[in-house]
Amino acid sequence: MRRYQIQPGLTGYWQVGGRSDLDFDDMVELDLKYIRERSLWVNLRTILQTVKVVVTGEGAY
Repeated sequence: MRRYQIQPGLTGYWQVGGRSDLDFDDMVELDLKYIRERSLWVNLRTILQTVKVVVTGEGAY
């Protein structure tokens, strides 16, 4: 339920941390980790990592 207490975004830890290589439990755990650690720096770092995984295709099917 904790995941539903914040507004969803365009990217997050699980998207840059493995995407389709992760199972559902890992996805939820990474979402909860983001909720605990969220800050401006975390958001900027995640955005930069998102660009990298989109360009390289890391974790894509």
